[in-house]
Amino acid sequence: MKELQGSRQATGRRFALVVSSFNQEITAGLVRGASAVLTEAGVKSTDVTLVRVPGAFEIPLAARRLARSGRYDAVVCLGCVIKGETMHFEYISSAVSHGLMAVSADTGIPVTFGVLTTLTEEQAIARAADGPDNKGREAAWAAVEMSSLVHELGDEARHDG
Repeated sequence: MKELQGSRQATGRRFALVVSSFNQEITAGLVRGASAVLTEAGVKSTDVTLVRVPGAFEIPLAARRLARSGRYDAVVCLGCVIKGETMHFEYISSAVSHGLMAVSADTGIPVTFGVLTTLTEEQAIARAADGPDNKGREAAWAAVEMSSLVHELGDEARHDG
């Protein structure tokens, strides 16, 4: 049996970070976490593009444009939606998650979900804090691994075809 798995090495690969400006004190922590992972994976800072959008709802459109550009091996999406007193939280969270899945499926480019959907600000702060549990780190590792796996799967298709 042949097993394929993504690598945690991404030297020479290009990544885009799409970051919501809303809840910027939270998203700044997510960006720090994602940036640290990309550095750990061997990605040069010149191979990373940071794109800021107003809010989480705007993340899928920017991610789609970046994925379709052909310039990036993966797109890491970072944002924060905190539940309030209205249904807004549910609508935005659902729209963003479905939108990002569609971008990845439609383009074949890995698009990772580092958008916090928390019930409280305290939960968001904990998930954006420096350290191994930072959700920006997790989204970036997923992008690194999936970018290498997609490349490997592409090679497999050529060999099998």
